[in-house]
Amino acid sequence: MQTIFVQLKCELGRAYDVAAVLAEQDGVSEVYSVSGQYDLLAKCYLGDDQDIGHFVAASIQRLDGVRDTYTIITFNAFT
Repeated sequence: MQTIFVQLKCELGRAYDVAAVLAEQDGVSEVYSVSGQYDLLAKCYLGDDQDIGHFVAASIQRLDGVRDTYTIITFNAFT
């Protein structure tokens, strides 16, 4: 299992709309509104055989209202 975080910039006034649709996407576990350069933060779980770039491009970047993304790939979870 791969865990990634994707930060999203949304078109002005569209963050809540994007968050609602994003939360329903397969592989997306949690969606948070955040402050700073990005509007949303999505925690995603992908299978080991899933291509991260394809997932982000096809499932997230194509959503209506998304302007930009920044993907963080994780290595270890410390709990």
